[in-house]
Amino acid sequence: MSTNTGQPPAGFAAQNTGAGVPEPKRVARQSHSRGFGAGFLVKLVLMALVNAFGLFGILSAWAAGSWAILTFLVLALVVADLVYFLPTRKLLPAKYLYPGLLFLLVFQVFVLLYTAGTAFTNYGDGHNSSKEAAIGQLTRTYEQRVEGSPQYDVTVLSKDSELALATVEDGEVLVGTAGQPLAPAADAQVSGTTVESVAGYEVLDRERINASSEDLMALQVPATGEPQDGALRTDDGRTAYAYNPTLVYDEAQNAMVSEDGTVYADNGEGSFVGPDGEELKPGWRVFVGFQNFATIFDPEILGGPFVSVTLWTFTFAILSVALTFFLGLMLAILLNDKNLKFRNVYRAIIFLPYAFPAFLSILIWAGLLNTDFGYINNVLLGGTHVPWLDDPWLAKVSLLLVNTWLGFPYMFLVTTGALQSIPSELYESADMDGARGVQKFRSITLPMLMVAVGPLLIASFAMNFNNFNVIYLLTGGGPQDLESTTGVGATDILISFVYKIAFQGGTNDYGVASALSILIFIMVAVVSALTFRRSKALEEIN
Repeated sequence: MSTNTGQPPAGFAAQNTGAGVPEPKRVARQSHSRGFGAGFLVKLVLMALVNAFGLFGILSAWAAGSWAILTFLVLALVVADLVYFLPTRKLLPAKYLYPGLLFLLVFQVFVLLYTAGTAFTNYGDGHNSSKEAAIGQLTRTYEQRVEGSPQYDVTVLSKDSELALATVEDGEVLVGTAGQPLAPAADAQVSGTTVESVAGYEVLDRERINASSEDLMALQVPATGEPQDGALRTDDGRTAYAYNPTLVYDEAQNAMVSEDGTVYADNGEGSFVGPDGEELKPGWRVFVGFQNFATIFDPEILGGPFVSVTLWTFTFAILSVALTFFLGLMLAILLNDKNLKFRNVYRAIIFLPYAFPAFLSILIWAGLLNTDFGYINNVLLGGTHVPWLDDPWLAKVSLLLVNTWLGFPYMFLVTTGALQSIPSELYESADMDGARGVQKFRSITLPMLMVAVGPLLIASFAMNFNNFNVIYLLTGGGPQDLESTTGVGATDILISFVYKIAFQGGTNDYGVASALSILIFIMVAVVSALTFRRSKALEEIN
């Protein structure tokens, strides 16, 4: 029998060390300190790498004059340092959210804003740069070499960020800039025909010449003080020739003027146009308002193809979701029977189409469905020539079948999990009430499934609405409408239509393609918003 004397147990005092802190608390505090120190070192190393790459990007943007990118990088780097180094618990959620937010801004928001900005311009072949660049290109394009002018072996120099050319003539070094014709230079060293150094100038090496290639191509150094002698121009930084322009820019008229006096005026739409309507190429990018959207809806330009492609896009997306969902659901119900032998083997076999890379499966199907050499026609159908991918309607059916093959295993997995989560008591109650199979499916299975898979069906619709891979790899959007100037085919959906306008239309009209991309975004967003709003009614079932 023990008695409480009010004194601490023997040995307790020996466990107390320093400032009366009990040993267990002190050990825990030391352990926490050591863990914090190791974590801090890891964070310090990672943030050092982030800052190093960030500073490299900032300096590169500074050198390139990309002030928008420079501003973004500076702000992103400052915020990152504040989030990860300020000693406050209020910023703890930001440490996890900031990387994702940064990637969201770069890969989603920026892309959307840039596409929207491009949609209101005439950006495309012949209109892909600034007016100054277009004038320089026109001047270089419409020029001729001075008759009898020799080849000049040149060296590229730099002084106060201004490029210059140096050449050796009769043993004398001549140096000139854009505003100063070739003139003798003092204190220059020469090795053969190569200028080694010039007082007051820096000789550029090959790497710096390549980095300044655009400025070098625009550089024109007068050969003499006489205009008829032309100006030296070089493309490679080694050899130059004297050229005379046949087309010059007159700032007073805001026009390009040719040798014979023809005036090509600025038409306000990013081009210089002559009195006979001749348009000089290249032009430059300008704001055109809603002109690209008007082009899309104009029946004489893209209006007809746009309507037909849009209707087929919605049809393809809706039927793809419906076919994959109901086929996957049917197989899931069949294999949900616990008494079925080898059930897991059957499930593994059904999952196989989803396990293979989709682009390989699509290419294999393209070979199987080939009219002349495909396995389906030659073997399964005994040598017939069914135009699976060459007939407009059969090509659409083939697309739906192949897309169903690719997508039903995913729906099978999703609905299998959802079926197993439905309480069995609901079916037992329905059996007691005399409900039949169809009634149980309509009143219990389908509503309960929609609660779980409704958002996934919306996501599947959005994916199939922009399912570029299956269109491009199986049919290429064909068979093509030979009467169409856009190259649109019977199986093109909106996203493949955008691709053809941007890259296969001959003019690479990025402005119109961007406008069409914005319309696609609006369509998917509206359909998704309406469907999500409708799906909220199913929450009452849950």
